[in-house]
Amino acid sequence: MITIGLIGKTNVGKSTFFSAATMLEVEIANRPFVTIEPNVGVGYARKRCVHVELGVKCQPKNSICIGDYRFIPVKLLDVAGLIPGAHEGRGLGNKFLDDLRKADVLIHVVDASGSTNEEGVMVSPGSRDPEEDVKFVEREIDEWFFSVIRKDWDKFARTTDLSSKDVVESLLSKVSGLSVNRKHVVMALKASGLENVKLIQWGDEGLRQFSSVLRKISKPIVIAANKADIPISRENISRLKEKHSHVVPVSAESELALRRAAKAGLIDYIPGDGQFRVIGNIEEKRMKALNYIKSNMLDVYGSTGVQQAINEAVFGALNMIHVYPVEDERKYTNRDGDVLPDVFLVEKGSTPKDLAFLIHTDLGKGFLYAIEAKKKVRVGEDYELKDGDVIKIVSTLAKG
Repeated sequence: MITIGLIGKTNVGKSTFFSAATMLEVEIANRPFVTIEPNVGVGYARKRCVHVELGVKCQPKNSICIGDYRFIPVKLLDVAGLIPGAHEGRGLGNKFLDDLRKADVLIHVVDASGSTNEEGVMVSPGSRDPEEDVKFVEREIDEWFFSVIRKDWDKFARTTDLSSKDVVESLLSKVSGLSVNRKHVVMALKASGLENVKLIQWGDEGLRQFSSVLRKISKPIVIAANKADIPISRENISRLKEKHSHVVPVSAESELALRRAAKAGLIDYIPGDGQFRVIGNIEEKRMKALNYIKSNMLDVYGSTGVQQAINEAVFGALNMIHVYPVEDERKYTNRDGDVLPDVFLVEKGSTPKDLAFLIHTDLGKGFLYAIEAKKKVRVGEDYELKDGDVIKIVSTLAKG
């Protein structure tokens, strides 16, 4: 399961985002260090379910289908807020950063209204430039990466260079605790211009460059521009979008309110939708709050942004697609007759053989070919999977 780390300075709405995304109750308050231990929950990436295209009724097993949409589970890890100097031990220090070791992608919750200073203390809206928060949090994480890689570097570099060990494998072993894979290391070496340079010759400048690039590749960041419902946020969000690739306007409080109203049977609302429908009796105060959400988020941005931030992390920053494996390509079922029971997230560019290994090692080892079920055509191991593909794996070894 993909792990998404929620990062940011204190008091910007990370816990509210986490609650809205998972509907798990965590402590939420306007004070620093509310989150001491990391909260772990399940959120969902949202995709239009292929059952709509195929005209069948799906029976999901490893995911959820609501209306026309398949919700695919991802792990959300909410850690305590960062303050400047966290990599040096300030605040709760490196523990926060260490909690993010297993994250595949990061969602940086930023106070887009500029109403919290660098220490997370409430100030007047517009007092703080959210770009400064983006810079300091990325700097803290980059420094963390650098400190991990820099440790015992001289000895490591000499040993690797003199022994003629494979540089990529050696570097991979050094960063094994950061959820970094071989592809990440190869890409970082190339992007840093260090792929043919002896490790001992890198120096601190080269090491910092490699560390920063490796962090960007292995833990890309999506900016959740929170408190987007506050008017002053709009200009700040526009400026953030000019400088950064993955920026999503968000109102975590709005999403939490909508999900709670839906859970109470007061409105009909699917997470990620741009509208809701009143179906219950709602008191005036709550109706006023719902109308505020409609006017200041849904009508302006098309959603509250929480679901979109998760989608951007999975399908944007990580470049994933969703694929449905089946055993009967005619009925789109598994061996038990369940229609479109499972969906898998795979990296764009993956092949049916990659999917086979993801499902079960035996299927991958015995891979022969696959059948693209929509067109009922046979495809080989070099076929590039497409978003929403329905695939039957034909293997010499049955799934065990």
